[in-house]
Amino acid sequence: MAKQIGIDLGTSNTMIFVKDKGIVLRAPSVVSIDRATHEVIASGLTAKRMIGKTPGNIRALRPLKDGVITDLEVTSLMLHDFFERLDLTSFFNRPSALVCIPYGVTEVERRAVEDATFEAGARNVGLIDEPIAAAVGAGIQVSKARGAMLIDLGGGVSETAVISLGGVVQSNSLRTAGDEIDLAIINHLKQYRNVLIGEISAEMLKKKIGTAVAGIDRGSAQVCGRDLRTGLATTIEVTTDEVRAAISDPLSEIVSMVKMTLESTPPELSADIFDFGIVMVGGGALLPGIDQAIHDRTGIRVIVPKRPKDCVCVGLGRMIQSTGGDFSEFIRYKVK
Repeated sequence: MAKQIGIDLGTSNTMIFVKDKGIVLRAPSVVSIDRATHEVIASGLTAKRMIGKTPGNIRALRPLKDGVITDLEVTSLMLHDFFERLDLTSFFNRPSALVCIPYGVTEVERRAVEDATFEAGARNVGLIDEPIAAAVGAGIQVSKARGAMLIDLGGGVSETAVISLGGVVQSNSLRTAGDEIDLAIINHLKQYRNVLIGEISAEMLKKKIGTAVAGIDRGSAQVCGRDLRTGLATTIEVTTDEVRAAISDPLSEIVSMVKMTLESTPPELSADIFDFGIVMVGGGALLPGIDQAIHDRTGIRVIVPKRPKDCVCVGLGRMIQSTGGDFSEFIRYKVK
C-alpha cells in the first residue's frame, strides 16, 4: 500500500509527516550537488554546514526563496534524497504526497511544486494552502462560522490570514521573514562594527540572543567574521540590544502587515478575533517578545502554540489521518 505523506516545503526548513508515524524528518532546505555529475552529495543539515565552505566542484544550494521554488531541478533532487533517506519510494511503491504552499501563489508556482514532488518520486500530489494547514495544526476549527486569525512567520515569507468557514477571508503576505532578519543583522554589524559575518552566524545570533522588545536581556554572544578595515579574521562580542536594534525595521514591517490585515477584516470577524486572539506559528514565533510586540501594536492577545515550527506539518498530518474525510474538501490530488 502506498505511503501517505505530508510535506512542509519551507524556504529554510523542510518537514515530512508519514501517516501513522508522525513527523519523521526535520531538515534545512539545503542540498549540495556535484557540479559535473549533478549528483547529490548531501542534503539537510550536512549540506547547510557546507554553505560558504565548498570547493569549486561542489555547490551548496537553497532551492527555495521567499516561500517558492527558484530551482525546480535542485528542489526535486533534494526531495528525492529525503525520500530515499526515509525509504519512502521503491520501484513498485511511490508515496501519495500532500504539500503546503503559500496562499495566493501563481499558477506557475503551484505547478513548480507539483512537478518537483512528482520528479522526486511521488505518485499523487495534492496542494493545500499553508494558512489552512497551519490553522489545523494549531488546533483551530477551520470549518466553523467563526473568524480566526493566523500569523505564519517562516524563513522566506511572513503571512497573515483570517479564516472562516474553511476558507481564507482576508490575507496578506510579506517577503520579509527569517532570512531578511538574518540579513538585517549582517548589514548592521557591517555598518556599525565594520565586521562582515555569514548567514549562519547571523542566524545563530538571532536564535541565541535575539529579542523583539526592549526589556528582555538575553546577554551577549561572540561571533567570528572578517574585519573590513584590515581584511583579517576577528571575533567580536554582540549584545542583545544590538541585535534588537538591527532587526527592528523588518519586525516593524511584519507588525504593520498584521495591522493592515486587521483593518481590512469584516467587523463580525474582527469581533471573533478580539475574543479568541491571534495565533502565531512558524519559526519566527520563537523570537522572544514578538508576541508582545504585536499585542502592543494591535491590542489583541497573541497565542503561540507549544511547537510553532511544527504546526504546518502537524496540520498536514491531521488532514492525512482524518478517517471521516473531514478535510476532503481542501484536498485535490493529481496523479502521474
